Amino acid sequence: MIELKNIQTYYFVGIGGIGMSALARYFKMQGKAVFGYDKTPTDLTDDLISEGIPVTFVDAVSEIPEEILAKETVLIVYTPAIPQGNKIFNFFISENFKILKRAQLLGEVSKNTLCLAVAGTHGKTTTSAILGHLLAECKMPVTAFLGGIAENYNSNFIYRGNKITVVEADEFDRSFLQLRPDISCITSMDADHLDIYGDASEIEAAFRTFAQLVEKDDHILIKKNLPLDGMTVAIDETANYEAQQVKIEDGIYYFNLKTPNGVLENFTFKLPGHHNLTNAIMALGMAILAGSPTDCLPKALASFKGVKRRFSYKIKTEELVLIDDYAHHPTELDALFQAVDEMYPEDRKQIVFQPHLFSRTRDFAEGFAKSLSQFDEVVLLDIYPAREEPMAGITSEWLLKQINVEHKRVVFKSALPEILLQSKCRIKLLVGAGDIGAEVQKLTEKLRHET
Repeated sequence: MIELKNIQTYYFVGIGGIGMSALARYFKMQGKAVFGYDKTPTDLTDDLISEGIPVTFVDAVSEIPEEILAKETVLIVYTPAIPQGNKIFNFFISENFKILKRAQLLGEVSKNTLCLAVAGTHGKTTTSAILGHLLAECKMPVTAFLGGIAENYNSNFIYRGNKITVVEADEFDRSFLQLRPDISCITSMDADHLDIYGDASEIEAAFRTFAQLVEKDDHILIKKNLPLDGMTVAIDETANYEAQQVKIEDGIYYFNLKTPNGVLENFTFKLPGHHNLTNAIMALGMAILAGSPTDCLPKALASFKGVKRRFSYKIKTEELVLIDDYAHHPTELDALFQAVDEMYPEDRKQIVFQPHLFSRTRDFAEGFAKSLSQFDEVVLLDIYPAREEPMAGITSEWLLKQINVEHKRVVFKSALPEILLQSKCRIKLLVGAGDIGAEVQKLTEKLRHET
């Protein structure tokens, strides 16, 4: 195995990825030389460059910095999202550089720390961000690698010391089996990534294997009713970690927390939705298991502002509520609808949804149609391909026909300003894991100006 203590220079192929960029920031903070390549500039790559990390957007061997050619002290890090034909990555392979997948590097970084791993097909990023924030606010020596931008820090990286590591345990291509967690949780276990796993039973088997990585049975938290062994988490039903006496006032949850060692009182939590409240209970349980003082936890949770693109309010007025969210699976769309309907039961709701991956759209078309049919108006964008080639017959028009809503249509992104302005729905949601996120800010500014 590669000894990180001997590595002085890191090159990240796909540095603009949310997980990759967090690791790049970590090694830059450790005083290492860090470089990277990505396909296109984004706000995240702009931030990395401003932090002193050179990034190229040209896939050419000539773009590789001279410092990278000293192979013995250089490590190449890559993400599975990199296409096979990438010239820079293939050069590193042909020249026998030391190369690690992102998940392997994360395992190496965390293995000599108290590793807190958050797994689940949904909820990983929010739970990890809450957990990292709780530990940071309670003065624990934590490093957190997040899969989203935490609003409190405007970053996907929290650093308060290196004795505790918070990581997202990604089930994609079984990456989470590279970790050796001391404490873990599983937030959900729905079928997903069937292009990788084949069927739901294989996903369940992978999660079972992940759960067995934790040595102590009481150090793994499981959402109640998942078919796994562990300490259970629930809202207002019997569980090892349970939110009790839950009430909502002005869009804020108030509750007490039952733990195996007694009840902690007077918690408040500002993110809407039962799924987010369950994520908060998961994070609280893991923080307690990690040794956090419990007296600081209520104040720490109350100060958590959320994660960008996870039920992020962009506009919130009497006339208009605009929400941005990353949901890209039917279960996530159901959770999103539950949250928005709980907060705004009397208002009509319009969703703009960009399907993500042809395979996911095909595999879960019935679920997508049922989830989207809960909204009053549905606007679909074309399917975002990400790593895939188009599939015959799998289109947004095909999905639209299965949605049982009177007001529905497929549009180009250029039509969104007019579509949003024309709608009489007070609640408008911009949803998806593709490049719809790049449209959010200009749509927000347009709606603010016109309404």
